[in-house]
Amino acid sequence: MDILVRHTWEVTGDGLAEIRGLLLDAFGGDFAEEDFEHALGGVHVLVRDTDGRLVAHGSVVQRRAVHRGRALRTGYVEAVAVRADRRRRGLGGLVMDGLERVIGGAYVLGALSASENGAGLYAGRGWSVWGGQLGVLGPGGPERLAGEEGSTYVWAPPGGALPDPAGRLDFDWRDGDVL
Repeated sequence: MDILVRHTWEVTGDGLAEIRGLLLDAFGGDFAEEDFEHALGGVHVLVRDTDGRLVAHGSVVQRRAVHRGRALRTGYVEAVAVRADRRRRGLGGLVMDGLERVIGGAYVLGALSASENGAGLYAGRGWSVWGGQLGVLGPGGPERLAGEEGSTYVWAPPGGALPDPAGRLDFDWRDGDVL
């Protein structure tokens, strides 16, 4: 296995198309252009098999999360996927190892929105469901995202601490799914 860590600008057009294809396959075609856009502009972890085929991917992008008036530089995990025929072999963990190194070196907080299928991976690595309210700093002002509560996970890098869940966590706005 080759594990590569690359910023989006280092991934060629063919490489981006390959990532997009993996994501479409891994999510059964349910991965919109906006979802792919959310995965760009940060650092990608790419896992290739011995034949050079992309078998797993994940990325971390910078977002701002506001908690009790403080903007937290947050590494937001996006587009974690493993080829269907390679699942349950530790590849998701390899991807998360790389992403957590990036978060630990560059951010005060890690965050992600987990599907039911992916939640076990994150919980098993020490990520925890955000216990408080969630929101977004939308074009019309702050909005609560009650529907995202229970599926948004946070992680503090070694030596860091999670924010107090008694305070609401508001993320910056983006098109498509906000979280």
